[in-house]
Amino acid sequence: MTVAAKAVTVVEPVTRRSANYEPSLWSFDHIQSLSSEYKGEDYKSRADTLKDAVKMMIPKVGDPALRSLELVDDIQRLGIAYHFEEEIRDLMEIIYCNYFTTHHLHEWNKMNLNLKALGFRLMRQHGYHVPQEIFNNLKDTIQNLKPHSLEDARGVLNLYEASYHSFEDESILDDARDLTTKYLKENIDKIDESISSLVSHALELPLHWRVPRVESMWFIGAYEKRSDMSPTLLELAKLDFDMVQAIHIEDLKHTSRWWRNTSWDTKLSFSRDRVVLNFLWTIGTSYTPHNSPGRRTLAKINSLITIIDDVYDVYGTLDELQQFTEAIDRWDINVIEELPDYMKICFLGFYNTINEISYDILTNTGHYILPYFKKSWADLCKAYLVEARWYYNGYTPTFQEYLDNACVSISGGVILMHAKFSSSVDATKEILQCMQRFEKIDHYSSLILRLLDDLATSTDELARGDNLKSMECYMRDTGATEEEARGYIKELVGDTWKKLNKERNAIASSKYSGEYIEFATNLSRMAQFVYGEGDGHGHPDILNSHVSSLIFNPILSNKQLN
Repeated sequence: MTVAAKAVTVVEPVTRRSANYEPSLWSFDHIQSLSSEYKGEDYKSRADTLKDAVKMMIPKVGDPALRSLELVDDIQRLGIAYHFEEEIRDLMEIIYCNYFTTHHLHEWNKMNLNLKALGFRLMRQHGYHVPQEIFNNLKDTIQNLKPHSLEDARGVLNLYEASYHSFEDESILDDARDLTTKYLKENIDKIDESISSLVSHALELPLHWRVPRVESMWFIGAYEKRSDMSPTLLELAKLDFDMVQAIHIEDLKHTSRWWRNTSWDTKLSFSRDRVVLNFLWTIGTSYTPHNSPGRRTLAKINSLITIIDDVYDVYGTLDELQQFTEAIDRWDINVIEELPDYMKICFLGFYNTINEISYDILTNTGHYILPYFKKSWADLCKAYLVEARWYYNGYTPTFQEYLDNACVSISGGVILMHAKFSSSVDATKEILQCMQRFEKIDHYSSLILRLLDDLATSTDELARGDNLKSMECYMRDTGATEEEARGYIKELVGDTWKKLNKERNAIASSKYSGEYIEFATNLSRMAQFVYGEGDGHGHPDILNSHVSSLIFNPILSNKQLN
């Protein structure tokens, strides 16, 4: 009697990539142990007294205009302008009407360069349109300046900073940037030492591209050394920084507990544990106290993006990724049965978090936002899937083909969609009415984020065999060298900033749309901050000192507060 042999199916083990991500520098226990003393009634009472004193300092009439503008500039750079929005708005309106409307065209040539440049920068920052023609006869003006003159040096520095508020095709401001950059670099040794540190700081990165919260921390130290500093302003800036930091600590601890409850740090160990850095992005985009709920929400969103990005980039097979994308697109919990175990954990945690956020918005505002969230996440995962297919098929896209997809896969659209609805009832209603008006701002912010990310991360990602990035695609298309491609990408970043500037200025900002526009701009600024010295998101040690100074360590001590 013959017994037939049973067929044995051999299941080949799945080979998965590893990015060998560095572990988090900050443990759960360390984060939960954080505390701050700067949240008691005594500190609040002292801050209120100081705020009242500063309100008295802000003149009701903008004259002399230069001194008023310098005060506004100091208050903004110290990070305390959110306390005085109404006073600053009224003052800027008066100065604009008295000096910067086109009715004053004949007076502009008589205007002091410092007043002209600082006024132009602040007016454009606050949404007023002042034409570039205010700087006619620019070359003659700069050639006659004396670098050792404090007033002249301030004028050139303010003109340099003003030039970064330019729109496309503003050749006068392009010339201003070139001339002032050359002038400041050539004369920095002759410039009055009271502002030489400001000049060095500006040449490193212009103020318009800097993260407000990070800039405030730096500027407090610079302002303290000035002979004309106001002790009242300085004390309020330091105290406010530490009181806001106390709120940030509680926001971070809340985010850390949520992260621990997901168990993703152990169950999805192939991915990056970046809860502190994901929270740091939220401080960079919106640091003020009233945005605490939004920071907590967006820290979760940033963590979800990091996890899902690693699923697509590193761990998932193409078949699994196609299943996962379909599950996200259908938003169907029943699809979970078809997913591998690690994706079940990822999908269910993600699904529950987004639904919970949507539920909170619905109960707080009465608006059902989930369809907007679902579409933004589906778009992101479809863009991730395109890149996965490129990788598995060995396909190299053209530069434009890459950028069209990469502007979505960078995740700016998801972040900005959630940011739109992370505020109050009134804000949600207004944002819903303005969705189409924000499309260009969203695109330009995402493009800057993508290009700066690529400049910093392409080396690491190519080393582990990932797809080519923007710089490499450009080199393939054009035959450019790496240096030429890097220069082109940086130029594209600058051109995109000009487009973003124009959109910012074109939208008449109410309170809520203005806050959102600033958030979208700050996302671009955070890209410069996180990726300016390398891949700060991939390598936490790059930003370690910034995390400590922004979140962990207060500026004041008890002895300084009387």
